[in-house]
Amino acid sequence: MLVDALKQTYALTELFAVLGLPRSSYFYHRARLLVADKYAGARRVIADVFELNHRCYGYRRIRAALVRHQVSLSEKVVRRLMRQEGLVAATAKRRRYGSYLGEISPAPENLIDRDFRAAAPNEKWLTDITEFQIPAGKVYLSPLIDCFDGLVVSWTIGTRPDADLVNTMLDVAIETVGSSTNRPVVHSDRGAHYRWPGWLSRMRDARLVRSMSRKGCSPDNAACEGFFGRLKIELFYSRDWRDTTVEQFIEVVDSYIRWYNAKRIKVSLGSLSPLEYRQSLGIAA
Repeated sequence: MLVDALKQTYALTELFAVLGLPRSSYFYHRARLLVADKYAGARRVIADVFELNHRCYGYRRIRAALVRHQVSLSEKVVRRLMRQEGLVAATAKRRRYGSYLGEISPAPENLIDRDFRAAAPNEKWLTDITEFQIPAGKVYLSPLIDCFDGLVVSWTIGTRPDADLVNTMLDVAIETVGSSTNRPVVHSDRGAHYRWPGWLSRMRDARLVRSMSRKGCSPDNAACEGFFGRLKIELFYSRDWRDTTVEQFIEVVDSYIRWYNAKRIKVSLGSLSPLEYRQSLGIAA
């Protein structure tokens, strides 16, 4: 490229001598540059998939998404093209919100015991609260995750981590179960929200089974923590929120969760989203 830029001013022999570039090497690489990029179309599709999915897909999920666009490439080629195009997903920053206020009521047994596998929907539900700090203020998310496929069964987003935030989320989740005889185990940390009368009465009336992590032991609720980590890596950390209002941010998080349920590829589900996976099994979501 340097030789091509200067060859109108200097003779090629002079440029080759100064740069220490063999004549044959110059003409070989120049010929390669003139050959059309056989991956040009794939590069455009990869960039589109990356941008349309919150810039969070790594090469494995990008490759799975390419199949839906009738583009077949090896993982090695996808990884190389992403590196050449500068398509790099955001990395994690760790900061955890805590709601522990002491042993304000007896804690139930840890029934989950770090076994986050479930053979069917509505067997094991996980919940917790996470905090977002943006220049406009603090926002809190309270989701309920199904261990079967990672589906976010229900969620609430607000500016206060109060009883209404978690109770409303639980009310919506209970409606999804309906009159089914299967009653999920609902696992949480030892936060105060899950030990107040409103939560306890809802759990009792809906015949749900309580389960709690050990004190200060986040791995006991690792699958829920994992959801928070993915959400913040894919949506939160990589963006500048200085011009975003609290109301706008709440809409963005809500939109992400809907996308997460309906479209976000999970390799563990056969490169399907949670809702697509349930549909493939004939399970109504």
